[in-house]
Amino acid sequence: MLKIEGLKTAPDAPADALGKKAAQILHLPSVPTVILLRRSVDARETVSFVSSIAVEVPREEQVLKRCRDRRVSLYRPALYHLPEHVKAPALPPVVVGAGPAGLFCALTRALCGAPPILLERGQSVEQRQRDVNAFWQTGVLQTESNVQFGEGGAGAFSDGKLNTGTKDLRHRWIMEQLVACGAPESILTDAKPHVGTDRFHYTLMALRQTLLSLGADIRFGHRIVGLTAEKGALQNIRVASPHGEYVLPAQKVVLAPGHSARDTFAILYQAGLAMESKPFAVGVRIEHLQRDMDMQQYKQFAGHPCLPPTSYKLSCHLPGGRSAFSFCVCPGGQVVAAASETGQVVTNGMSEYARDGENINGGFLINVTPADFGSAHALSGIAFQRQLEKAAYDLGGGGYAAPVQRVEDFLLHRPSKGPGRVHPTYRPAVSYTDLHRCLPDFICEAMVGALPELEKKVRGYADGDALLTAVETRSSSPVRIMRDLSGQANIRGVYPCGEGAGYAGGILSAAADGMRCAEMILEEYK
Repeated sequence: MLKIEGLKTAPDAPADALGKKAAQILHLPSVPTVILLRRSVDARETVSFVSSIAVEVPREEQVLKRCRDRRVSLYRPALYHLPEHVKAPALPPVVVGAGPAGLFCALTRALCGAPPILLERGQSVEQRQRDVNAFWQTGVLQTESNVQFGEGGAGAFSDGKLNTGTKDLRHRWIMEQLVACGAPESILTDAKPHVGTDRFHYTLMALRQTLLSLGADIRFGHRIVGLTAEKGALQNIRVASPHGEYVLPAQKVVLAPGHSARDTFAILYQAGLAMESKPFAVGVRIEHLQRDMDMQQYKQFAGHPCLPPTSYKLSCHLPGGRSAFSFCVCPGGQVVAAASETGQVVTNGMSEYARDGENINGGFLINVTPADFGSAHALSGIAFQRQLEKAAYDLGGGGYAAPVQRVEDFLLHRPSKGPGRVHPTYRPAVSYTDLHRCLPDFICEAMVGALPELEKKVRGYADGDALLTAVETRSSSPVRIMRDLSGQANIRGVYPCGEGAGYAGGILSAAADGMRCAEMILEEYK
C-alpha cells in the first residue's frame, strides 16, 4: 500500500474527495481502496481537514516512482506484538491500582498467561458514578470512591483524551483494545482522539469483563497499607479490605497508585521505598463560551456540523523562569469537583463524547518545582497541594463550594460579585470572591503576566467575562517512586509505574508504561 500525507479538504467536501485527490496525485484514473489513517483540523488560514490516507493500488512501486510527490511513500505499518505466552507462576502477580497503567499491565499479563490479582482501593465505575454524582449534588464526599479513586483512575472523569507527545507502538494497540471494548472508532484516526467520560465508563466495564474472562482476580475496596521485605526483596503486602486486613504473599507487585494516593505514598515512604518530590503545575480552571472559541478558530465555518467543537493548546514563558500553559482542555464540558480528602477543594475538567455543553474549560496552570514547596522532604509536594486546596475550601465557604472570579476582576485584584456572560459549571456550588486570597502571590503574578500573552495567541482567552475556578493541583503526581532499568524500586520485586509513580502523563502514556512493566515481569518468568 501507499501512504499519502497532508491532503487538505474543505469541511463540506463530498465523501469521495480524498479518493479523487489521491488518484490525481498518483496519476491514476481512480483508486479502489482508501483507508483513513489520521485526520486533523487546520484553522490557521482557512478551515480545512488535513488527512493521511493509505491506498491500495497495483504495481505500487512503479506508481510511487512515477508520481514523484514527497507526500507519497510506501506504507508498511509497524505493529505491536504481545510477549510470548508464559506458564502462570505459582504465586500470582499483584497489580495495585486500576487506572490506565494498572489495567493495561493486568491485561498484558493476562493475555500472556499470567493473570494477576488486581487491587483497587476505590469502587467499580458504576458505583463511582453514583458516588460522584451524589457528591456533586449534595457535597457529601466519599473518600474512597470519587473522581480520583476507583476503576479507571482519575481519567474516568475527564474527557477520555488519548493524545500524547510520545510515539510508541503500544499506543495503537491500546486504542484498538479500547475500541474492541466499545470506545468510538474515531479514536483510531483523529489527531486529537477522545473517548468522552460517558463512553469511557462503558468501555471500562467491558474491559473489566475481558480481564475476568482471562482469569484476573479484581478486588474493589482493597487498599495496600504496608509491605514486608527481607534482604531488600519483597515478601508480602498488607491489604485493608471491607472485610478486614489481610496479608497477601507477593514476590512481584506493580505499583500503579495514581497521582492522588497520598496516604499510599506516605505508607510506602515509611516502608523504605525510595522516592523524591518532582515538579508539577498548579492554577485554576478557566471557562469560556464554546461559541466564542469556535468563532475565533473557525471564523465563518463556526457551527459547521462537520467540525468538532474547537480546542486550544497554549503556553508562554514568563520573566523569572516561570511558564504558563493550558492543560486538559475540555470542549463543551464542565468544571468538576475532584476532591479526594475532606475539607479541601480541587477542580478538574470533564467532557462527554458529544462535547455539546455551552462552555469550554481548561486548566490554566503555572509550573512549580521542589524549590517552591518549602521543604526538601520527598512528600513536600503533597503538603504544598494540601495547603492550596485547604485555602480554596476555606475561601469557598465550606461544603466544597469552589471560589470563582471573572478574569477582569482578577486582573484588577477586586472580588467578583457574580458572573458575566460565562456562567460556572462547577457543582455543588461556587462562591464569587478574589482568588488572590487563596493562591500564592507568585502564582497570581504569573497568571496576571500570562493572560495578556495567551490573549495574543487566541483572541478572547483573557476576555473579562471568562471565569476562573480555583484550585487545580492534580495536574500530575508530586512524587516519583524511583526505579532502575529493570523497572524495579530499591525493594526488589516492586515495580512503580504510571502517572502516580511519576512516569507518565495521561491515559495513553500511563497505559503504555503499565504494559512495559508487564513485559519486564513476563521476561523474568520466561
